[in-house]
Amino acid sequence: MCGRFAQYSSRDEYFESLGLKADEIQYDPEPIGRFNVAPGTKVLLLNERDEELHLDPIYWGYGPEWWDKQPLINARGETAATGRMFKPLWNNGRAIVPADGWYEWKKDGSNKQPYFIYHKKKTPLFFAAIGKAPYSKGHDKEGFVIVTSPSNRGMVDIHDRRPLVLTTDAVREWLSQETTPERALEIAADAAVPEKDFSWHPVSKKVGNIHNQGDELLEEIDDPVA
Repeated sequence: MCGRFAQYSSRDEYFESLGLKADEIQYDPEPIGRFNVAPGTKVLLLNERDEELHLDPIYWGYGPEWWDKQPLINARGETAATGRMFKPLWNNGRAIVPADGWYEWKKDGSNKQPYFIYHKKKTPLFFAAIGKAPYSKGHDKEGFVIVTSPSNRGMVDIHDRRPLVLTTDAVREWLSQETTPERALEIAADAAVPEKDFSWHPVSKKVGNIHNQGDELLEEIDDPVA
């Protein structure tokens, strides 16, 4: 977790949820409308540079020069602030992924059934992320990872991990360059949207193919694991 998500709402919808106006933020005007975002692609990432907010297309994955494996796409919130790989990113590269939901695969014997998970009110979600700052378009595989947390209650039947989804009130402080790493730990612990605020339903296995990108991927199916 988290290996696929959806980022299809307009920028204005994301900004409105955060109480931002379009003229308060610098962003690249490329279209969104992505219903099946996969690792290894560029994802619109909200970040702060020079006391201004930016929305940039950044590579989803992080693999520094000394890392000889596939780039990592997630970081456990419990250890990211102290581990060798992620501590510098936690200290200086906190960011936010605006999203509309994410996909998880539930095992049922030899089958894996995908589910789409989203806010019950169908409002935008804001995933905590960390990465190689200052963010630009030229970091190759030193991009960002999504911070995850345990699915302690209600969601563990789908998966034992989930993105760390922050409340809208906590986003600006998480992003602020003035926020200390210690304070960021407190935000991660205290400002996560609780499991009870999410809903989920089974969706087509077509989501497993990154070439499938239509909004039909979000539709609930009647015959899961079929």
